[in-house]
Order: sequence, then C-alpha cells, then structure tokens
Amino acid sequence: MDYFKESLRKHKETRGKWEIRSKFPLNNSDDLSIAYTPGVALVCDTIAEKMSTAYDLTMKGNTVAIVSDGSAVLGLGDIGPMAAIPVMEGKAVLFKKFSGIDGVPIVTDSHSVEDIITTVKAIAPTFGGINLEDIKAPKCFEIEDALQDIGIPVFHDDQHGTAIVLLAAMLNASKITGKPLEEMKVVINGAGAAGTAIARLLRCVGHDPSVCIPVKDVLVCDSRGIISAQRSDLNPYKKGLLKYSNRENISGKLKDALKGADCFIGVSKGNLITAADVRTMAKDPIILAMANPIPEIMPDEAKAGGARIIGTGRSDFPNQVNNVLVFPGIFRGVLNAKAQRITESMKIAAAHALANSVKNPDEDHILPNALDMSIAPKVAEAVKQAAEQEGVCCM
Repeated sequence: MDYFKESLRKHKETRGKWEIRSKFPLNNSDDLSIAYTPGVALVCDTIAEKMSTAYDLTMKGNTVAIVSDGSAVLGLGDIGPMAAIPVMEGKAVLFKKFSGIDGVPIVTDSHSVEDIITTVKAIAPTFGGINLEDIKAPKCFEIEDALQDIGIPVFHDDQHGTAIVLLAAMLNASKITGKPLEEMKVVINGAGAAGTAIARLLRCVGHDPSVCIPVKDVLVCDSRGIISAQRSDLNPYKKGLLKYSNRENISGKLKDALKGADCFIGVSKGNLITAADVRTMAKDPIILAMANPIPEIMPDEAKAGGARIIGTGRSDFPNQVNNVLVFPGIFRGVLNAKAQRITESMKIAAAHALANSVKNPDEDHILPNALDMSIAPKVAEAVKQAAEQEGVCCM
C-alpha cells in the first residue's frame, strides 16, 4: 500500500481526522434547558464560587490543547501552522485512542516566543494541560520554561516524550547487556529539542539522585561534530550542554565520538553512520537510530557492525521508539491528579513504568508495541502517584 497516497485520499474523504460531538441530547425543550439556558447558570455560579470544580463540570478536566506554530513538523521542517494541522489532528486522535483524552489542535500564526507564550496563557483556562508540539529549538525551550507557572501542566512532547521513551529503552537494554547505566558512555547525534532533553535526562540534570542514576558521560554532536569547549560557534543552549556533557572535553566529528561508546542515539537524519563505525564502539553496543523515515543506520548494517540491541523510530523494525508510548499516559496521569505541572520525578516515574511493562526484555523487545493499550494506564498511575507524592496537585 502507498501510505502517502492513501492518507491523502482518506483525509480528503473525511475532511480531516477531528470533530466535535455533543455529550448531551438536544431532542426537546427540557434537553435544551439543561444543556444551555437556564440550567447552565447554576453550573457557572458553582465554578465562579470554586474554580476547581471546572475540572468536574466542564471539558477542562479531560482536555489538552495541542499547540504548534508549525516550525518543526516531524521531518518536514518549518512548513507553517496551516500545513501542521494534519499532524496536530493526528496527535488528537492518539490522545483519544490511548487515554480517552480530548486533544484540541491549535495552530498559531504567532511565531515569536513572546507571542506564543501570550497565546497559551490566554487560552489556558479552557484546558487541563498544554502539549507543545513541533516548535523548533531553541525557542521551544524558552516557551516551555516560561509557561511552568500557569497552573496547568505544559509539556513539550518532542523533548520530554522522546527522552522518557529513550530512558525506558536504556533501562531494559542495560538489563540485557549487563552494563549499568552509570558505566555507559552515550553518544547523541542531534542537539535540538529531543537531543537536549535526552542528554539532560540521561545525566539526571535537575533530578533527585535517589530516583535517577546518571550515565557516565554523554557526548552530544551536531552537524559540525562534537559539542565541546573548543568550539566557537555554539549558541547559548549548546554551550549549556557542556555543563553536563562531554566531561573529558573531547573534540572531533561524530565518528570520533563513537569510539569506545556503549550507546548511540540518533535524533538527526538518515544514513550517517556505518557498520565500520559501530565496530569502533564498545562491546555489545546499543544503537537507537530514530531518524525517520530513514534511520541514521539501518538495522541490518548495525547488526553487521556488531550491535547487540537496535531500535529505530519505525514500526516495521523491532524496538520502535515511539512517543505514543508515553504522552497519553503522562497527560492521563496529570489530569487524574489535577496536577499543576509535570516534574522531573514524574518523568522518571513514567520511564520506569514503561520499562517495567516489558516483563522479560530481550534484544528485540526492550519496549512494548506502540499499539499496546495496556501501557497508558500504567504510565498514568505512576505519574499520578508521583504528582501526589510531590504535592503538585491542585486539590
């Protein structure tokens, strides 16, 4: 099947993937009086007296805004807000399927950091959470940071969803290879939103050391090579990576970084490394090459180079690293807890819940299938418990 042509045909047939449906019948005047005026007045008064009741009386308690400016759409780049609508609709469908959450696609033609922050703050009262989506780095960092105090969780899935799934994969890969995380040298190719978040999580930046074990070291590479103190072309965000990566201040290209590394994580573009590069890594290396549709190295070539465990972002290979394993459960958990934000401990809890859902991990099963409906409830419960323990719940 040609998925591209069939997708275009289906979208035209249905005019998109998302619609509104009423939960209330409107068959007679009584129905109208209950759903709208005069009956709705008491509902409004109840919320006015106690704002938190909005979670139980309106869409707020089960609704997440999926906000994008279309500046970094999954492999397509800066295609603009209107062209990003199909992806945001797709995200809404995934929310509904896996966690019963109503996701509302919202694309904005405001492209400055300040404008997007203002927009999200203005619409926040309607929603129980905000999923920032496909906003390019570095402005995605500024936007998310500035929205942590608006009273509802704001989560950039391209960053943290990817990092959480990666950590879960690493936890199970560690069990199989017998290499403790704290002894691993990890190479990340891609210094954007996902690469930065992965580096932070693997090095436990901002995390309680009692619940997070940092890997020994992380080398982050961009298109020009290893991010090191010798580089004079680093923006402030890449300079910030040096606070917790490249402890030995190694310089060079990606191939230099791979020498002796235990794990390669790719969040960049296809066909960047070869079997020969894998052979320079430590024994039984872990390869998680997530560029789509072509990974940084194809599984058969990685295997030829001696890789012990191989994962990609594709569904037609084992060990698909897919954010759908995480974001529905995380938002279900925070909505159930009526949480005000998503903390670092909640992310760690989600990663462990995901890893533990694979009872007997092996080389081809370090993560559950992306369509496994049992995963979101497990992640949700772990996130809810972490929120309650940290006291970040609204009530």
